[in-house]
Amino acid sequence: MATFLKAMLGMLLLASQMAYGAAPLKSVDLGAGVHALIGSTGPRLHENFGLNANYGVIDTPDGAILIDSGASTAAAKLLEAEARRLTGKPVRWVVNTGSQDHRWLGNAYFVAQGAEIVALERTTRTQQRLGKGQLEALHPVLKEQMTGTQVVTARPGLPGDVAHLKLGGRAIELRYFADAHFPGDAIVWLPQEAILFSGDHIYVDRILGILPESDAGAWLTAFKQAVALQPKAIVPGHGQVCDIARAQRDTGDYLAFVVDRTKKFADDMAGVEAAVAALGDAPAFSHLLNFGELHRGNVNRAYLRFEAGQ
Repeated sequence: MATFLKAMLGMLLLASQMAYGAAPLKSVDLGAGVHALIGSTGPRLHENFGLNANYGVIDTPDGAILIDSGASTAAAKLLEAEARRLTGKPVRWVVNTGSQDHRWLGNAYFVAQGAEIVALERTTRTQQRLGKGQLEALHPVLKEQMTGTQVVTARPGLPGDVAHLKLGGRAIELRYFADAHFPGDAIVWLPQEAILFSGDHIYVDRILGILPESDAGAWLTAFKQAVALQPKAIVPGHGQVCDIARAQRDTGDYLAFVVDRTKKFADDMAGVEAAVAALGDAPAFSHLLNFGELHRGNVNRAYLRFEAGQ
């Protein structure tokens, strides 16, 4: 019966996605009841429900743990269906790793289903500050998929930089290292399985995005602390499940390049135009998806933050 139910849920999920022309999330079995859900490496689109990021499902005797809730009510429903397909159980807990829209705007849907939202207080503060603007920005893209989407955060958020949790008997650590891609970004660490859900600390396959909210220098520090946990498997915020070496090449080395080079230009007061002109090609990283669209902007914003900090 359980096998039949999982199959039916999988068919319903696929039918829902096909109705919108969306490719299903790719699930990767990491063992011990832990699954990665790999989303698109492209932009947020109506066709992909704004699921251009990675998520996680952890099976427990008491229900499923979902890592991050998607960018809308519609996306949350797809993630819920995937969690049920993989575990045969409802989502009991949703753990937020960050405050960018696709990490948490599905929270309201899961609260309505009786799930508990878990996040660090640092993360919830940024969510509350940015939520209204994120809703407004997503409506033109996701349209009717945003129906019912509201700003709902963990209440209360967990104090401090590290939370040691037992959810359904699973040992889970929620850790903050530094304000990285967004202020309050966190990682989920499974110490028994040595699996890291990095949130937006780690990107592979595609170039990372340094946004106005980002601090590239702090991000590099946070990256180093995350990989120092020595995970056996990394579920990055974007891209395929990887090991430390791949994460280092696609995120660590790129951040080091941007931080070291732009800081030197800023220290020399060379000007942002000179920095972008000199560093804008970066052939060592040009193979990464979205390089042409994002790299020069990354250099620009990193330089301006270093300049402002002088």
